[in-house]
Amino acid sequence: MPITPTYPGVYIEEIPSGVRTITGVATSITAFIGRAQRGLTNEPITINSYGDFERIFGGLWIGSTLGYAVRDFFLNGGAQAIIVRLHRKDGDKSDTATLNAKGLELTAASPGSWGNYLRARVDHDVPDDADAQQLLGVDKADLFNLTVRDMKTGVTEIFRNLTVKESARRVDKVLANESQFVRTGEPTSTTVPEKHNNPAAGKTIWEDDNASSGVTDVGDKDGLPLSKDDFTPQNGKNDKKGLYALQKTDLFNLLCIPPHRHGGDIEPELVAEAVTLCEKHRAFLIVDSPSSWKTKDNAKSGIANIGASSNYAAVFFPRIMQPNPLRNNQMEEFVPCGAIAGIFSRTDAQRGVWKAPAGLDATLVGVPKLSISLNDAENGELNPLGINCLRTFPAAGRVVWGSRTLQGNDRLASEWKYIPIRRLALYIEESLYRGTQWVVFEPNDEPLWAQIRLNIGAFMQNLFRQGAFQGKTPQEAYFVKCDKETTTQNDINLGIVNIVVGFAPLKPAEFVIIKLQQMAGQIAV
Repeated sequence: MPITPTYPGVYIEEIPSGVRTITGVATSITAFIGRAQRGLTNEPITINSYGDFERIFGGLWIGSTLGYAVRDFFLNGGAQAIIVRLHRKDGDKSDTATLNAKGLELTAASPGSWGNYLRARVDHDVPDDADAQQLLGVDKADLFNLTVRDMKTGVTEIFRNLTVKESARRVDKVLANESQFVRTGEPTSTTVPEKHNNPAAGKTIWEDDNASSGVTDVGDKDGLPLSKDDFTPQNGKNDKKGLYALQKTDLFNLLCIPPHRHGGDIEPELVAEAVTLCEKHRAFLIVDSPSSWKTKDNAKSGIANIGASSNYAAVFFPRIMQPNPLRNNQMEEFVPCGAIAGIFSRTDAQRGVWKAPAGLDATLVGVPKLSISLNDAENGELNPLGINCLRTFPAAGRVVWGSRTLQGNDRLASEWKYIPIRRLALYIEESLYRGTQWVVFEPNDEPLWAQIRLNIGAFMQNLFRQGAFQGKTPQEAYFVKCDKETTTQNDINLGIVNIVVGFAPLKPAEFVIIKLQQMAGQIAV
């Protein structure tokens, strides 16, 4: 508000500058969806290391390819991942462990045989603090403590001052919000669970059945291998289950769906669904070559049946060979999607999203061998079809040697032929989408348009200085247009402001041609 002078003197008034900094979003948060030994199902969980994956989801498992892909992601430079665990129940069999802790019925927080290792202990060692009891609205006799331990990992959870009565510490509410191991239903009785006895001499509380309670329903609860229906369940979009659980997360940039079983594939229909999701969320899908691609001729004939032809996805061929630590380190074939996503992340951090994640620097860490060895001639047949090859070169080792989207076929003449151009556009789109939310409901006239040009122009100028665009000057590299030409009076009447942003992308030097010529001897005149 302008200052109204009331007395002779000097008045200070701060004037808003109109500067609103647009911050670039992350570019390589990678989502993985598949089967795991443990962890919540249909919930996107963010992890920052492979250690997090081992702790939350159980690590490598012979029954799933997910753990191997996540391991390769972090091994090759990945920084942050989002894991969605799916579980397919085996018919009518129980898939969740249960245990009775002195009358308190507990169930494992998620399905899987991991729950067989749970033990629980109840004690009545509660405080005599009358003020605390009054605050909770219960008596001392209504309180108890619960300790839950995962005997396989050694992790223990302790919950103090619980009650079965209506209170801020009602046991079902506390466990639902704080426990990673167990859940219980709404109490149907106000009887406090009995306490466990002290352990016998020479035993710990977890070794004595009188001092703690083990699982009562023991069995194999790891379920069956997944299928397409588990990723795209009926009404899955509305319930946010399966593939659509990613709708619960704020941002992901890359998507990997490892095969349902070792040596298997994901269905072309699932690839199509995943591409549609990526297009909606401005993300990029990394597609593994099918297991039937044993030669370059298989790849040439099979690319048409991959499941999608989109510039939001790319396929990589062949698969990789790695030692399997769960099978005495024998060499086995694995999909490369996790390692490729890690290289994407590493390249983004070192060079920028506009740099093609390929070349001699794009080495596959932890990959001693490829399932198929390709030569230059075979690579030359596959590259024009939009198939990105993994190659072995002397000194460099195994590297990514292609950077085309699924619209990278030369015959399509797509403007989104290259992966770095597509991903740079997605980065700009997402950053501007989030950075211009303040524009909504602002007065739609020249002062607003000037602010928009200033703020978006500053963001684009920063990218230009980092080398993201072609051109020697900003005028050659990008433009931001928002004025009465882009936004007519009719647009203003409809509440619309139109912003046009253009950029000149850097295209990778895919073919390097060196010309040599002999110099003719100079004839003296």
